[in-house]
Amino acid sequence: MTPLPDRTVILGMLATLGMVFALIFWFVRLAPSTETPLQWREPAPLQRPAPQPPARPGESRGTLI
Repeated sequence: MTPLPDRTVILGMLATLGMVFALIFWFVRLAPSTETPLQWREPAPLQRPAPQPPARPGESRGTLI
């Protein structure tokens, strides 16, 4: 059995490597995405109590215990 020329071995290795990468990318592309895409939204405003008008003289807001 005679050994193969270097050029043939190198071309065979490159062809094999190319097929492996092609198969990987093909299967990754065909696989459905299991992760939901990241969706940006506006942050919720801070929950602050509504401002109350200033007290008028002679008006009571409640009782202080």
